[in-house]
Amino acid sequence: MVVVKNINNNVSLCLDGNGKEVIVFGKGVGFLKPPSEVPLNKIERTFYNVSSHYLSILNDVPENILNFTARQMTLLRDKLPYKTTANLTFVLADHLAFALERAKKNIYIPMPSVYEMETSWPQEMEMGRSFVSAMEKEFGTKLPYGEAQAVAMHFINARSTHAEESAVNIEARYEEILERTTQIIENEMALTVRRDSFNYARFATHVQYLLRRIFEDKSIDSENIQMYESVRDEYETASRCVDRIAEYLKETWKAQLTEEEKLYLIMHVNRVCAKGREE
Repeated sequence: MVVVKNINNNVSLCLDGNGKEVIVFGKGVGFLKPPSEVPLNKIERTFYNVSSHYLSILNDVPENILNFTARQMTLLRDKLPYKTTANLTFVLADHLAFALERAKKNIYIPMPSVYEMETSWPQEMEMGRSFVSAMEKEFGTKLPYGEAQAVAMHFINARSTHAEESAVNIEARYEEILERTTQIIENEMALTVRRDSFNYARFATHVQYLLRRIFEDKSIDSENIQMYESVRDEYETASRCVDRIAEYLKETWKAQLTEEEKLYLIMHVNRVCAKGREE
């Protein structure tokens, strides 16, 4: 491998024998002047197919956090039943650096939908808890429980599966879908939704998870289904609103929402509307 650009003392952008770009981690590789050949005994980790968008992270994130994240990914990668995108290590490093900075300043950002995360993404939540636990030991800083959920969200977003192309298409239109569902709420409930409220952030997060379940064909299945009829009767207006959202998703994405999915949507819509009426 030939060095193209030095990122820091131990990370360089290189070209392999086939002319493909690769990020190389290794002690002292950043001291090799381009276009030097990288000795094989110096190479500790390599990352192919890293988006150019994330290369700037290598300059901004402290080297010790980059190395920590790379080590943890090596340890955890075999525990996941699917592959992740090459960018995950660098996205996580950026997130963890910011998480440490927030923790040191006692800044806490609440994370919504903890129950849904535990129910729908147990493996990713386990990865998140493992990351946070290791980070606390490595850097001697206590992190809030919500950081485990935030890390889990990065794993979910980085899933590389047979449905990856569908995932990209849906995520590319996520803002459009979120805005359309919000407009349905405003029209059906005759109010203006406060898009800067915490309840709306919770709703937006739920919509994102819902879209993930749609393209992975993975619906929620739990005993809470028994609550659907009573909640539907109690919140008739919100329920009718959710029916309209379900129709939109069916017509646009051919997605048939289960009653369990509708149950969660009713609760989120009710919270969003309650906040809107208050303000």
